[in-house]
Amino acid sequence: MPNGRAVKSYGTVSADKRKEMTGLEFVQGLADGTLPLNTIARTLGYDVVEAEKGRVVVTAEPKDTHLNPSGTVHGGLAATMLDSCMGLAIQSTLDKGMGSTTLEFKISFVRPITPQTGPIRAEGIVINCGRRVGTAEGRVTDRDGRLLVHGTTTCLIFES
Repeated sequence: MPNGRAVKSYGTVSADKRKEMTGLEFVQGLADGTLPLNTIARTLGYDVVEAEKGRVVVTAEPKDTHLNPSGTVHGGLAATMLDSCMGLAIQSTLDKGMGSTTLEFKISFVRPITPQTGPIRAEGIVINCGRRVGTAEGRVTDRDGRLLVHGTTTCLIFES
């Protein structure tokens, strides 16, 4: 357990196990390594590093494997990080037996991301969460706190 955290694993959490946890317990399990991250996190190299009710942070280090044909990091990395942090922020507010899924999200790219950008951080914060719909906003920043990408999401909330 390096730095007090379990070693990260990748996979899925069964529906039965998810039903036993609040949304916050689930998301905190992803962050502390007691639950497996999804396999796209391994593929893209991102990690869930902070989780509290209504707020989740995801980090990554852009690499050459993330480049598009123009030589900048493909927008899909930031889009996936935002979709994850915003969706998980909404999940963190839900009771046992409830789930959520993205209905739509919008992102705006402000600055290019390259491997020279260094570590990037995506923070999702819930704007509103009702019985059936949740909304959140997210920001991707560089190590100096400069805004790179921002977005919003709308998620459907349902009984799982």
